[in-house]
Amino acid sequence: MHRKCLVLAILLAALLLAGGSEFGFAADRAPLIVSTAWLAEHLTDPNLVIIHVGPAQDYKEGHIPGAQLLELSELSTPHEAGFMMQLPTVAQLKAAFEKVGISSDSRIVLYFSRNWVTAPSRVFWTLDYLGLADRASYLDGGLTAWRSESRPVTEDMHPTKPGTITPAIHENVLAQADWVKANLHTPGVAILDARTPQFFEGRELGSHAGRLGHIAGAGNIPFTSLMDEKTLKFKDSSALQELFRVAGVKPGDTVVTYCHIGMQASLLYFVARYLGFDARMYDGSFEEWSNRKDLPVEGPAEKSAAP
Repeated sequence: MHRKCLVLAILLAALLLAGGSEFGFAADRAPLIVSTAWLAEHLTDPNLVIIHVGPAQDYKEGHIPGAQLLELSELSTPHEAGFMMQLPTVAQLKAAFEKVGISSDSRIVLYFSRNWVTAPSRVFWTLDYLGLADRASYLDGGLTAWRSESRPVTEDMHPTKPGTITPAIHENVLAQADWVKANLHTPGVAILDARTPQFFEGRELGSHAGRLGHIAGAGNIPFTSLMDEKTLKFKDSSALQELFRVAGVKPGDTVVTYCHIGMQASLLYFVARYLGFDARMYDGSFEEWSNRKDLPVEGPAEKSAAP
């Protein structure tokens, strides 16, 4: 009798975990991806903070009711201070998120306008760094999908009450160049390039790159392959898993993503997290790596950006 009760308890616990969300996550954390139907149903939830990530002009031309504008420039250091996209101080991040109404207990939905598909994932990664990603979701299809379904859009801009965040920094989501170099041949570490093939293969020199090619030993999953090109919605999990398998990623691997400057890589990072991988993103990306002569590059590395 006791054994039967124990089995029933285990089964019940498994069902609760599997039923926590439409994507199978535990009940105490948000699903990483939500549909437009889900957002429409929860639009007036008191703890919901909707973030429109993109240029201010796009926001002014129409946004989801209640959404707050967040520009990526508020989440990075000025280019003059270093690379194109780099995490600023924790204080700056805290202030930027609190300004748009995010608190430590907020339920956060991020969405893009036009085709800025990497913008919400960059914000998600930044929230992950602050310890808030378990409360954040990416709106599948973004504003494009929302508009296509004739859901409400407004030009009204309403100020919001500032939030209060207590950061719980997750340093392990951020990979530095020396860590990547030290783990180039580490079993269980899969380094993935999110750039499109012409840059990965060294046929074209990317913006801000010092050399052609890619990080030695890296696999390639172009960020453009993660979504349906027409709907801008994520491919199903089996198709995404196949992309990772073909790129050489094995179950249990730690996935490290990079791209030109850390934007495209954030989308690949997000998908890695969605598929259940332990993931890191190399923020300096190929902009830093290719300009450091001590770091190995594969491809036509004898060519450089110099004339």
